[in-house]
Amino acid sequence: MPQTIAVLDFGSQLTQVIARRIRECQVYSKIYHYSTPAAKLREEGVIGIILSGGPQSVYAKKAPHPDPAIFTLGVPVLGICYGVQLMGHFLGGKVAHSKEREYGHGHLTIKQPGRLFAGLPRRLRIWNSHGDKLTKLPPGFRATAISENSPFSGIEDAKRRFYGIQFHPEVFHTERGTDMIRNFLLGICGARQDWTTRDFIAQAVARIRAQVGKSRVILGLSGGVDSSVAAALLHKAIGRQLTCVFVDNGLLRKGERAYVESLYQRNFHIDLRVVDASATFLRRLKGVTEPEQKRKIIGRTFVEVFEKSLKSIGHAEFLAQGTLYPDVIESVSIGNNPASLIKTHHNVGGLPERMKLKLVEPLRELFKDEVRAVGSALKLPREVVWRQPFPGPGLGVRVMGGITPENLEILRNADAVLQEEMMASGYYYKVWQSFCVFLPVRTVGVFGDERTYDYVIALRVVESIDAMTADWAKLPHDLVQKISSRITNEVRGVSRVVFDVSSKPPATIEWE
Repeated sequence: MPQTIAVLDFGSQLTQVIARRIRECQVYSKIYHYSTPAAKLREEGVIGIILSGGPQSVYAKKAPHPDPAIFTLGVPVLGICYGVQLMGHFLGGKVAHSKEREYGHGHLTIKQPGRLFAGLPRRLRIWNSHGDKLTKLPPGFRATAISENSPFSGIEDAKRRFYGIQFHPEVFHTERGTDMIRNFLLGICGARQDWTTRDFIAQAVARIRAQVGKSRVILGLSGGVDSSVAAALLHKAIGRQLTCVFVDNGLLRKGERAYVESLYQRNFHIDLRVVDASATFLRRLKGVTEPEQKRKIIGRTFVEVFEKSLKSIGHAEFLAQGTLYPDVIESVSIGNNPASLIKTHHNVGGLPERMKLKLVEPLRELFKDEVRAVGSALKLPREVVWRQPFPGPGLGVRVMGGITPENLEILRNADAVLQEEMMASGYYYKVWQSFCVFLPVRTVGVFGDERTYDYVIALRVVESIDAMTADWAKLPHDLVQKISSRITNEVRGVSRVVFDVSSKPPATIEWE
């Protein structure tokens, strides 16, 4: 196994970004709950610890605090924002509420480069987000950098290899932030750069074979990137022991079922079974408008379909899923983690005991771009590897309000137009995601000489690296105009098209 850098999560929505930046440096990172005992970190061979930011004050009544013993493990520690305040609080310094909350762009002046800022310019643009700050350094520390409102924006105790910064190096707004993280990983922790695609595949194949043995595995194949790469990885490891089940839940995109059947049965020669359960899904979703309820219904029904599929497949001991690391982190509830729950994922959280199936999740520790790299290494075609993400609940979370066959058909046809134009223009592979959302709002329009009173379609097109943050894509106006014109002219039931200009955060990429 590769060496591990532990990221202790104190509730920052940027914790995943920290972990991702570490992996960009080809070093393995793992996110741990803030209260993880130091003994567990020692057992797992952690060679360095990063304390994330967080929304609390270190002095708040229910503020998340780490096991104090992490400071006696003898491994380097880097505190970021709330993390540096924790270091100050636990090691003998002082933290106080700042008169002027620092949020947004700021400037860092490096006074003493030390090992954390080695090789960096003296002055850098940084990104702040804090209301408290260090007012007194702990014994053994020195200030290495200052900002407009803080004399301790960078601190270090080189002897104990403790470092702290009051800003966020993990976001792209901070200049040379990745270089700071790399300095910590390689120069301070002495980490090996042994987190590579080739090494992951070899390790994953070995783990799958050891876990599965000679048993049969079934996998829910959607045709998306995650399940496709999971299928290819499993097929490489266990061959014909794998059976893939494609569930037509009635919430698919236009032509989806035929595409998946053709691709996997004819081209990949994978044992694929197609189950048409659309009537069951749509019946159970009838009249349901609350997003979380939709997801749970879809998730439960999906599991039930698998139960029935077992009868035709024969005995199987394992169920495989294309769960990714962000799915795991975002599905942690408030009760167990200081970060707010964003949304549940239907493929996380285990299976009913009655199924008596063990879970195989070969991609569980990967971020999306790492999954694409694995898919490319496994020789999957470009149209599969670089296919845009599609949610597990399908169009069920892209039809706002109640789901009806009529609304789904409108959405399918509109989305088909969007994808066709994105492909033709070359923008499909330039953005992270592009899709249509059906709004249950009727607006007045004019078609020919007649008044219409039809629905609204929203276009959602975003740019992102890993889906943890995203910005709306600035498509050429003539392309947006062409998409809008085609949808209103060709899709019966649509009288208006709008363009979503929300970023993540504060919005999420999907509307539900």
